[in-house]
Amino acid sequence: MMSSNWGQNIELSIFGESHGKAIGVVIGNLPAGIKLDMDDIHKQMKRRAPGLNKMSTPRKEADEVHIMSGVIDDTTTGAPICAMIYNSDQHSKDYSLLKECMRPGHSDYPAFVKYKGFNDVRGGGHFSGRLTAPLVFAGSVAKQILRQKGIIVGAHILSIKDVYDQRFDVNVHEKDIEKMLEKQYPTLCDDVFEHMQEVIEEARNNQNSVGGKIECAILNVPAGIGNPFFDSIESHMSSLLFSIPAVKSVSFGLGEGISELYGHEANDEYYYDKDNVKTKTNHNGGITGGISNGMPIVFTVGIKPTPSISQLQQTINIKTKENTQLEIKGRHDPCIVPRAVVVVESMAALAILDMIR
Repeated sequence: MMSSNWGQNIELSIFGESHGKAIGVVIGNLPAGIKLDMDDIHKQMKRRAPGLNKMSTPRKEADEVHIMSGVIDDTTTGAPICAMIYNSDQHSKDYSLLKECMRPGHSDYPAFVKYKGFNDVRGGGHFSGRLTAPLVFAGSVAKQILRQKGIIVGAHILSIKDVYDQRFDVNVHEKDIEKMLEKQYPTLCDDVFEHMQEVIEEARNNQNSVGGKIECAILNVPAGIGNPFFDSIESHMSSLLFSIPAVKSVSFGLGEGISELYGHEANDEYYYDKDNVKTKTNHNGGITGGISNGMPIVFTVGIKPTPSISQLQQTINIKTKENTQLEIKGRHDPCIVPRAVVVVESMAALAILDMIR
């Protein structure tokens, strides 16, 4: 069995495989009467779409969303929204060998064991990053609902390998987010992506890949959202963020760096700004005790290098039960981080909407 359902207040379910006829999402328990900006949704989908440049896979998919139910005249009806994206550029023959030879770093071997060899390996099947496309649609809807509540979600490329952008300021402003997201490759420093691009291009030329980090901020979440222990903001949000393929770490505020500080350094001291309670620092990422404290919720997601590389790698053949070598063919991203920015935003928006719905 394979479950792809999530949510406590909103309902989220995804379906399809990378090289199947279509992929899609069903979103339930959304309010009726929400006017959707379809142009903005198209813009968000384009941010994730493949084939836009040599840094991404040459697979070309329009990622055109077909809304099957739940929306009339671009307005939500209150019924579950079902959205489908048809696949059109599959090269399934590239994956025929992979039923037997397990790709290092991929889901192939554990999925083979769990699903007794019946899982679809073409393009990663249901494990593929292709399934994030319908999630970006769902997240785009969530972001529009949150915006009506004054809540803004925005992320940037924090690093590619060991090349770093600067981090969000403690008082990151909505205008900072909007300015950053006008860029095709959102970074806070205007010139840093040129250096990141050089690292990606070097990896591509060497038939290799690189990973990186994405930092996301959620502005204007009121204090008092969340719970301690089992349904903290951190745990609730992490359950979605770790569902993004290739995500290997999630940290809030300073993350692991907070363990290197003294208590007086790590604590975020409060002060009144007129009638608003703020903190002088935001080392805890806007969350204390699992509950929002009114400061921007800030977190970082670590993404591993794309496992599909063209270099010769050691692996196993599960049919012959022998050690062997594998050189992966096909079309793959040398770095998925730039395309994953909007995916991280989408998952963050869905998680917060689920907690305040």
